[in-house]
Amino acid sequence: MYSPMLDPVIVGSVIADFRKKKKIPQEVLSGLAGIGRSHLSAIERGERKPTLETFYRICNALDVKMSTVITEIEKRI
Repeated sequence: MYSPMLDPVIVGSVIADFRKKKKIPQEVLSGLAGIGRSHLSAIERGERKPTLETFYRICNALDVKMSTVITEIEKRI
């Protein structure tokens, strides 16, 4: 049985691209999102998957709708 999985590397890459586009350093974004910089770094590298709450906080800190980020993730899958 095939069980599709969300690729954490794609998720992290999309988040990193939005952050870089806004020219926000990891230290600043992690502070605005209320998460550790090392946690954000691991998410961006695809080593960790963000929870829905963490994903919401990151999107909110980037001032980007979650749906916008999800759409970009879906395009890359």
